Amino acid sequence: MSFNRDNLAAVRLRYETKHLEAEHEADLRRAELQRVIPGLSQIDAKLNLTGSRLMKIALKKSGETFDEVQKDVQSLRAERDRMLTEHGFPADYSDVRYSCPICSDSGYTGGRMCSCMRRELIMAGYESSGIAELIRRCRFDNFDTAFFREDKRSYDNMCRIRDELRRYAENFGEDSPNLVLIGNTGLGKTHLAVAVTGRVIERGFDAVYTGAVGMFSDFEKARFGSSGGTESGNGTDRYFDCELLVIDDLGSEISNQFTVACLYEVINRRLNLRRPVIITTNLNNRELGRVYTDRIVSRIFGEYKPFLFTGRDVRLQKLSGGPD
Repeated sequence: MSFNRDNLAAVRLRYETKHLEAEHEADLRRAELQRVIPGLSQIDAKLNLTGSRLMKIALKKSGETFDEVQKDVQSLRAERDRMLTEHGFPADYSDVRYSCPICSDSGYTGGRMCSCMRRELIMAGYESSGIAELIRRCRFDNFDTAFFREDKRSYDNMCRIRDELRRYAENFGEDSPNLVLIGNTGLGKTHLAVAVTGRVIERGFDAVYTGAVGMFSDFEKARFGSSGGTESGNGTDRYFDCELLVIDDLGSEISNQFTVACLYEVINRRLNLRRPVIITTNLNNRELGRVYTDRIVSRIFGEYKPFLFTGRDVRLQKLSGGPD
């Protein structure tokens, strides 16, 4: 995925600081123990020599064996644990406490970016683009179905959609289907699409949420020139690389041959890569057919699970004082 260079630099610096702070705090706890527990400093000094002892054995400059050193270290650690517990401290009191045990707050594991760092980069991108606030406001638990109660069919339908999208987010994975959320304005398509995005991110996946206008603008900049701003220099990579792409308000953009070609490339390539897409749109299938090519519409309605939002405009109901 392509990340904003400034965000990447800031997050990397934060991880370097976190790593050093965790080790510094462990050193402080170790010094505290050595002040209050007699003889502990001598044991720690012996344990600190373990590396040099093993190196001498490897270089054949010692009469010790690996087994002898291992037994000695085990004995020293057991004695250290006993001393700590006798003085009322847990045995792991001076261990380094990293916030991420997978990467030890380095941001990388096995030569790959750790999921914790990737989440921070994604959230940093949301913060810089203003989407993080949207994610905080649009959640499953504050999607108010009371606005649909005047019509039982709409109410039951919207409750079902909310519950299905919640399950989708909770069970999201590489085999998750593509979705298209269709309906008039003010029925909660954006709210639930954002709720899915936020929950998928919380579960450690790489999700990108974008308005259709913004996405096509990025493609225009990449095609016709821009000032950059991403790690790879191509601001469109994230639309192909992320594990979940959410395109909000498709059809709100000014459509032309370029935008149609870009949309086809996104949809087709992600289908081939088996990477899910969620699309929200105010257009029905006939209206989409008039705006986009048949092969795009056929892919959307042939490969995407549709959710039809029904009811009265929630925004208008709020303006009039709430649900009837």
